[in-house]
Amino acid sequence: MLFHQQGSRIEVTRPQVFSGKMEEVSAFINAARLYIRMKMTKEAATTQVAWVLSYVQGGVAEAWKDNLLDELAKGESEVDTVEKLFTKIRNDFGETSEEKRKIEQLRTIEQGGRTCDEYVQEFKKVARGSGYEGRPLIEKFKRGLNGPIRRKLAEAEELPSTIGEWQERAVRLDRNQRQSRAEERMLGRSAARPGENAQPRGGVIWRKGRADNTKVGKQWYHKRLLTCFVMNLDIDSRAYEWS
Repeated sequence: MLFHQQGSRIEVTRPQVFSGKMEEVSAFINAARLYIRMKMTKEAATTQVAWVLSYVQGGVAEAWKDNLLDELAKGESEVDTVEKLFTKIRNDFGETSEEKRKIEQLRTIEQGGRTCDEYVQEFKKVARGSGYEGRPLIEKFKRGLNGPIRRKLAEAEELPSTIGEWQERAVRLDRNQRQSRAEERMLGRSAARPGENAQPRGGVIWRKGRADNTKVGKQWYHKRLLTCFVMNLDIDSRAYEWS
């Protein structure tokens, strides 16, 4: 849902309703934080907190919100800013569980049939908040790369040192490989199958063909022989099969 505030030219998406599910925590907080920064910076802290709580609805989250509102009304809660509210949401609705989930995703995430660009973007999303960094994070990233890219990286004389450098080099190698394959297909330079082409001396390649045992077929074959004779080239008659 897009919301357009009167007098503003920027449209900002409101957060989805938060029902307390662990997998909704990060998306809800990120969306609410972005909206507040773009639309509500001049509002009082209590107004921002109340606005975020208005999107906490249903399930266990509804009872949690009612309890928090009671504590706020009695002055018993320390949640007096929206950032403190976000911290409480993370703590109460499974930040630790989310971290475990991301660690498990890092163990299984793979590039597969995607481009390396797509793999890197998903890897960054999963790695954020997983607790991994430095060399352990690099090893997780390398494990998920496709074999050819991983081997090319390992063969480099000077290895990258940071996760950002590893990702940048992997993306560059993947793009180069994909571009090279596309050019080969376009120019018809794919490796020929054994016996597909006959290659006489002189640098001229006649594509192997089949000359049927008819008048037209014989004329076609003799024309090829005459061309080679005029150009002083050799031709292997075995390059043409008679049916």
